[in-house]
Amino acid sequence: MKTMILAAGLGTRLRPLTESISKPMAPIVNKPVMEHILELLAAHGLIKVIANLHCHAEAIRAYFKDGSLWNIELSYSYEEQLRGTAGGVKKAAGFLKGDTFLIISGDALTDLNLTNLIKFHQKQGTIATIVLTQVEDPSDYGVVLIDEENQITGFQEKPPRENALSNLANSGIYVFEPEIFDLIPEGVFYDFGRDLFPLLLEKKIPFCGYTHSDYWNDVGDLEMYQQGNFDALSGKVKVKIPGTLVQEGIWVGEDCEIQEGVIMAPPICIGNNCLIKKNAKLLGPVIIGNDTVVDERAVLYKGIKWGSGYIGKDASLIGGIMGYATFLKDQSAVLQNAVVGSGCVIEGGTIIHSSVKVMPNQIVENDRH
Repeated sequence: MKTMILAAGLGTRLRPLTESISKPMAPIVNKPVMEHILELLAAHGLIKVIANLHCHAEAIRAYFKDGSLWNIELSYSYEEQLRGTAGGVKKAAGFLKGDTFLIISGDALTDLNLTNLIKFHQKQGTIATIVLTQVEDPSDYGVVLIDEENQITGFQEKPPRENALSNLANSGIYVFEPEIFDLIPEGVFYDFGRDLFPLLLEKKIPFCGYTHSDYWNDVGDLEMYQQGNFDALSGKVKVKIPGTLVQEGIWVGEDCEIQEGVIMAPPICIGNNCLIKKNAKLLGPVIIGNDTVVDERAVLYKGIKWGSGYIGKDASLIGGIMGYATFLKDQSAVLQNAVVGSGCVIEGGTIIHSSVKVMPNQIVENDRH
């Protein structure tokens, strides 16, 4: 069976982190979220894969190449103009046609049992199966109505909680029969949720929903991005965490130096080529990307630091997120839910207060935030 990864999205709700990268490349425990998807596909024997690209396409190509490092045969479909979810799949019809195929988001985090999903679809015998996830707040999602035989009967788009008729969210993972291409127009913007699925209902073409109890997180905003990282660290989602497990809940990458007096309370993931200087405190959940220096007496708690850069002496990263090549100088702090875009320098003694967003490549001087 062939698979298409949807990787052409803009990731606007993850800004400022996605100003310079696409959402599929946003790291979850120091690996792009799309890498976790490739590993999931390989684990279920789904090795023939195509990914559609648009935003920062060359960075995705350069990282994943032909997919062979993940035992995947990976090719690409570039969209100069976005075609929508269904339109992008139609563009890749030459690759997908001829058999049942899987569609999966390249920017969501999941350990969904794809083998069970495919068996369910085959047993149902319908033209399409939508993966449905139970959610606490339906107002954040397009929700799906199903009957007792798992047939889809209707949709609600982000209904207020009090008006929601379902708590089953469309998870952006689908199994289709090749006949679906006959229903998707050529060369126009066309969306699964907005266009194709309502058309199936209108034409009374049966399709079904697959409800599961596995992990799924659409990484839809900064809060869910942070939660996805911490869920991976704690084992709530089954992914391969890079590095060596040096003690329960602590992974350390290659060529790292951790000096005397460093306090580490799991869960923690430290990337390659990192230096953690004496008396620093890493109080998990903490994720530190490759090539990062954490200086003496720095404190990290519930923090995510992407690769490269520096956290200075007596500096603090408390519940915040810092992008690539960011420098948090001595005695400065990034606090709860604050986000610092890549390439920023936070000068000594500066406090980035809770929920503040700093756009990339800024120099932030003391007392301005």
